[in-house]
Amino acid sequence: MISQENTAIIIPVRLQASRLPNKPLLDIAGKPMIQHVWESAIASDLGRVVVATDSDEIAKCIESLGGDVCMTSENHQTGTDRMHEALQVIDPGKMIHYIINLQGDLPTINSMALEKVLNLLSSEENEIGTLVTQFEREEDLKKEQFVKAVCNLSGSETESYAENFVRKQGDYDSKNLFHHIGIYSFKRDALEKFVTLSQTDREKNEKLEQLRALDNNMKIKIGLIDFLPLGVDTPDDLEEIRKILSK
Repeated sequence: MISQENTAIIIPVRLQASRLPNKPLLDIAGKPMIQHVWESAIASDLGRVVVATDSDEIAKCIESLGGDVCMTSENHQTGTDRMHEALQVIDPGKMIHYIINLQGDLPTINSMALEKVLNLLSSEENEIGTLVTQFEREEDLKKEQFVKAVCNLSGSETESYAENFVRKQGDYDSKNLFHHIGIYSFKRDALEKFVTLSQTDREKNEKLEQLRALDNNMKIKIGLIDFLPLGVDTPDDLEEIRKILSK
């Protein structure tokens, strides 16, 4: 059973970013971006919150807020690998069974989304959970920077299993394509399995680590929410979020 005692939200974050240098520490409405993310995780009250980083600057920022930091290797290929290292350090007794992987560039995330992705693990057969929302504009389906989750959600359904993740629409029917939100929940056993798997060709080509799970027959449960937590990947994203969070 999911509880505060056996749940952790781990925020893997590094300082380097090619398009936005020092991205996690960029100011948004008077606070560093990573602080917004950390505060949202704390406010959700779902479990222990830990920032996993290789940056002394990020560590000092979170520690100044009274937050929990785990220093990790500089050499991780993915955020999930960084999150896994942090889990081994903070919980050697393996008391944590449910983990949310929260990206450090989602300053508009909220408690509802975090609770939704965690609760996808309530069923015994579900190993990994993630979130999607409807595309608001048809032209966004053509943009490769927006990852599409392929799944079959009909009528009033809000949960399904991911059939694929793609950047290009290709031959997929638009009604089966949903805007993927880069937040995941893992059962501990599933996370332990995932990090032992080699990166697949599709993962490398598409730069989508969730394809490693699908290519190895791991199930990813999809949860549909009614809003898009905006991430920060470009200077335009940053300015848009600054306007939103300054209101």
